[in-house]
Amino acid sequence: MASSVWVISHFDLTVRMLLAAGLGGLIGLEREWSNHAAGFRTHILVCIGSAAIMLLSIYGFSEFANEYNVRMDPARLAAQVISGIGFLGAGAILRTGSTVSGLTTAASIWVVAAIGLCVGAGFYYGAALATVLVLLSLFVLNKWERYLMRHRRNHEIVILIYDRPGVLGKIATMFGEQSVQIVNVKMKPDDSQDKDKPPVMELRFSVKSSHSSDMMKAIENISLSGEIISLDTGSFKLSKSLSTHNAAL
Repeated sequence: MASSVWVISHFDLTVRMLLAAGLGGLIGLEREWSNHAAGFRTHILVCIGSAAIMLLSIYGFSEFANEYNVRMDPARLAAQVISGIGFLGAGAILRTGSTVSGLTTAASIWVVAAIGLCVGAGFYYGAALATVLVLLSLFVLNKWERYLMRHRRNHEIVILIYDRPGVLGKIATMFGEQSVQIVNVKMKPDDSQDKDKPPVMELRFSVKSSHSSDMMKAIENISLSGEIISLDTGSFKLSKSLSTHNAAL
């Protein structure tokens, strides 16, 4: 008969799995609310999966606990979760030009796996405390960090324009009128356009501003320009159809 330390009732197992789903879902809800790649269901699945692996590691081999020369190691499968969860985190990290996004989501997936392991091992206080701290970090510290770094962060803006003389200077002037500093600008011709249509250029601006309202005003003014085909700030996108501009030419 196996020792009771290696045995868990169906009720306790169900409680741990449901708790893992609940705690993982809380963190996933914040990611879903913020429109990130890994959201509500992803975090629930990761947390349930890691809890299930932890339960399997501790209680899944209880029949062999009293066998001769058998040594139980509850941490063996759990260790593989910590290293194996990296493939999900890597999938959540995206790079667009000089901008890297998804690092926080990747970290949240890794933490959710740890929370699931805690729940599976019956370390309820540690799981609950980690969940609270993660939620505070995602909600409260995120706003605080944005407030502190609002004057130091560069924003990337991608603008697709008709390649005409003076357009770049006009856009730079509009940024300057709103006290938006241009840190860097990259230009790339768009060769995918029809040769019968006016040449198109992609401008990738790296800018910063002391006030978000100035940035928004500059973006609004630029988007109203007749030479602009599309304007992408990363958080929202303003675009005009190419056919509308061609009709106006």
